[in-house]
Amino acid sequence: MTTETEEKKAPPSPDEWLQVESLDLDAQGVAHRSDGKVVFIEGALPFEEVQVKLHRRKNNWEQGVLTALRRESSQRVRPGCPHFGLHAGACGGCKMQHLDAAAQVAVKQRALEDALWHLGKVKPDNMLRPLEGPAWHYRYRARLSVRHVIKKGVVLIGFHERKSSYVADMTVCPVLPTAVSDLLVPLRGLIDSMEARQTCPQIELACGDAPGSTMLGVIALVLRHLEPLSDADIARLKAFAATHPAVQWWLQAKGPDTVKLLEEGGAQLSYELPDFGITMPFKPTDFTQVNPHINRVLVSRALRLLDVQRDERVIDWFCGLGNFTLPLATRAGEVLGIEGSDALVVRATENLQRNRAAAPDGQPLSATKFVARNLFEMTPEMLVADGHADRWLVDPPREGAFALAKAVADLHQQPELRGGWTPPRRIVYVSCNPATLARDAGLLVHQGGYRCSSAGVINMFPHTAHVESMAVFDRQDTSPDE
Repeated sequence: MTTETEEKKAPPSPDEWLQVESLDLDAQGVAHRSDGKVVFIEGALPFEEVQVKLHRRKNNWEQGVLTALRRESSQRVRPGCPHFGLHAGACGGCKMQHLDAAAQVAVKQRALEDALWHLGKVKPDNMLRPLEGPAWHYRYRARLSVRHVIKKGVVLIGFHERKSSYVADMTVCPVLPTAVSDLLVPLRGLIDSMEARQTCPQIELACGDAPGSTMLGVIALVLRHLEPLSDADIARLKAFAATHPAVQWWLQAKGPDTVKLLEEGGAQLSYELPDFGITMPFKPTDFTQVNPHINRVLVSRALRLLDVQRDERVIDWFCGLGNFTLPLATRAGEVLGIEGSDALVVRATENLQRNRAAAPDGQPLSATKFVARNLFEMTPEMLVADGHADRWLVDPPREGAFALAKAVADLHQQPELRGGWTPPRRIVYVSCNPATLARDAGLLVHQGGYRCSSAGVINMFPHTAHVESMAVFDRQDTSPDE
């Protein structure tokens, strides 16, 4: 156990210049002191020569913030947001605005490759070209904190400050759509005028497309209120929406299930997948992709890589509201969407029925259904019971799909459990966590009879350290009993 005395001994020289070697997944520069100790440095970029002010020290590593820069990286750029920085009060919503956007993608690609190799001992046959989209104004979902600061006499609305529970004093946000960023200051005035300004801690944002278009149409604002709102406050919210016609107020008294629309009517909250003629209705507290521009390209690439044929059966694991399932229904012979929640299955089925009713003549959606399973407790027996599918689409949360991958591996290692079941020829795995993707890839490749034929990153969250990725697994020709 490290003692307090051990942590404080032998303080380094504050004048030492460090050579930054790489970036970690928290967008910190990584350097080594002359004695070999690792130093993580906020604000530093690879190949820079820097000095650092430490705020944490352990026996084997230290952590601090950049204070001086003697040699600057050619990839360092001026941040596009006035609230970005290392200073006290800086917004903590983005970590990589000081790094060129193309270089950010390269860092994420390297992070994916490193995770696959070091955690899963998997090396893809081919690295896919990264998927990129707009670097600014892309974020259609956000959770904005609200704080009435009595001492300052102001209401703050925005993301938290860097490494702090305080709300950043934001007046603009360039990663939000311009129409939403322009609402930040008016929203501060609105909340300040309300009787409930002390009991409204959060506004959740969800933008939808205009009907029949991929242009921004609806700005849904979910106001979390800890106490019932007065009639006067309700009137203030309605007046704000009347002044800003794109705004649609929703109220949330408790958990996400309590969310309700303040005023009926108006445009439906939905997003478009025009390559497939699909419209996806959703509620503002539903999980949908933050970046709709990238999501449209992501769905198209996933289906292209899956290469599904009209006579094939496909299973979409962790299907959610049907983001991949409904496009698959325009390509496959039969589709099964599997999710862990009965409520989500009902919603996904409703989305299927709406799109089936709206499908043009001659372009019907294939035989498609949704079922609920506990996807974190999958067994070989459950997998066999769901039947053979020619191809799988897997899109799990950050925890990954370990139980599913383990069931595949068990069936490969114990063919007597399979009966007439055969594994899918191809799996396309979409991941929001390279560590759990690498873990599951290791199972599929080393125990499940697959090879990783390709992998690549999707820059879903520009200027953040978040790594979204996709990997393709193809069935090997042999199994233990063949």
